[in-house]
Amino acid sequence: MVATVNTSRANVCERLAKVCGVSLFLVVSTLVLFSTHSFAQLKAKLPVAGVRLGSMIGNTSLPQDAGYLGRAFVRHSLFGDFYGEMAIGYGVISGESYRTQLIPLDYRMVFVPQATSSRAPYLFAGFGATNYNVQKRPVQATPTAPNTGWTGYVPVGLGASIVLTKVTALELNGGYNFTFTDGLDALKTGISDGFWTIEAGISIVFAGDEDPDRDGLEAEEENLLRTDPLNPDTDGDGLRDGEEVRKYHTDPTKPDTDADGLLDGDEERRDHTDPLKFDTDGDGLSDGDEVLKYHTDPLRRDDDDDGLSDGDEVLNYHSDPLRVDTDGDGLNDGSEVLTCHTDPLRVDTDGDGLNDGDEVLKYRTDPLRSDTDGGNVTDGIEVLSGTNPVDPSDDITRAKKEELTIELNKPFVLEGVVFRSGSATITSQSEGILEMAFNTLEQNPGIEVEIYGHTDNIGSPSVNLRLSKDRAEAVKAYLVRKGVTASRIGCRAFASVRPRASNATSAGRQLNRRIEFVRVK
Repeated sequence: MVATVNTSRANVCERLAKVCGVSLFLVVSTLVLFSTHSFAQLKAKLPVAGVRLGSMIGNTSLPQDAGYLGRAFVRHSLFGDFYGEMAIGYGVISGESYRTQLIPLDYRMVFVPQATSSRAPYLFAGFGATNYNVQKRPVQATPTAPNTGWTGYVPVGLGASIVLTKVTALELNGGYNFTFTDGLDALKTGISDGFWTIEAGISIVFAGDEDPDRDGLEAEEENLLRTDPLNPDTDGDGLRDGEEVRKYHTDPTKPDTDADGLLDGDEERRDHTDPLKFDTDGDGLSDGDEVLKYHTDPLRRDDDDDGLSDGDEVLNYHSDPLRVDTDGDGLNDGSEVLTCHTDPLRVDTDGDGLNDGDEVLKYRTDPLRSDTDGGNVTDGIEVLSGTNPVDPSDDITRAKKEELTIELNKPFVLEGVVFRSGSATITSQSEGILEMAFNTLEQNPGIEVEIYGHTDNIGSPSVNLRLSKDRAEAVKAYLVRKGVTASRIGCRAFASVRPRASNATSAGRQLNRRIEFVRVK
């Protein structure tokens, strides 16, 4: 019996190899023949129905002959690249002295890993049940083996779909079916029987409604574009998929095709910008930044018509793209940058007491020079005095008052500034040095300074920090009361963190309690 079984399985393998060789030739020939057809329906989300005919070869305990098989199937979409296939068939397996009729019913999971323009290879696996009827029992049949019955089985295999027309495809597949019985040949051996199948047939797509979501694209096109055939706006950007493809040429799977921060629908219908251009007006700012951040017009390069593009104002000059004259000095930003070369963010670029607009438009002085005529009197003082700021001959040489000798960014200690103990009240003995500080600022209008306050280390750090700040502010208040513009003076508090002498002695602590004058411009 063992020798018979082995011989049977060897014969099956030999026949299967021959059948597979013929099938492979047919598959290759068909792929070449139909390789130019469209493949869309093979991966369409619409149902597919078809029939396949082929050969069924048993794998039982007896030598086998090739039988026949016919199957009808319906395939439907599940998710992604997975499909379900329901089928019913009729076939016969036969061999040495036996013949069995099969009616298999199964459900298969079909996986299409990758489809080309004309074909789709696939793998399948599933579960099912088949009715079997042993129409001819072998002479060595097991007496207790029934002639008819049902058994479960598991089909596995592979196949391919090859396009014939827009709605039809050639179906080829082959596989093995594991059953849960060893009675298909009425011979009980304790080893489960099975059967091989090789099939070829035709499938037809149920076209139905070719545009179920009414977006202007047929299901075939949606499949190729990977859009959702049941959602008219796959990417949720406010445009129907068909509009994006046919009218606007945007990507229906990306809500923001040009990645400018605006939805394609908003660009087309609200902002009227180009959804394919990151910067519609070419001003250096993305459309999204213009609409959402800077509130400029993405269709105008120069919103405020000041001669500078919105991008230059925001990115290079830091001026306001919505204001013609950011600093309010009487000159538009474009004139300041391109013609006068003044600072569009400063009212008085040269610090002479006249704003840039008055210098250019009214007095015809140089807004980049505090003393246009070089007569040793600044333009602002000349205007206040009634002299001509562009004529050095009428400049009055004034005796300069005593001032401090200060260097840029180098602290100068205001020796002699004294405060009441534990307070920020300036004593009268500080007048001399503070007057010199005032003279320095009054006679040099282009200078800007910072006042540093310092203490010794007696007392808590928080108290010392507050005291050093208050004392610096007190000096500033003194100078402002004398007529210095407050914006020219800044204040900083350091408490005891920057001693210039040891705090271990009374003399050292006295030196550390100080006010410093620092020129920053």
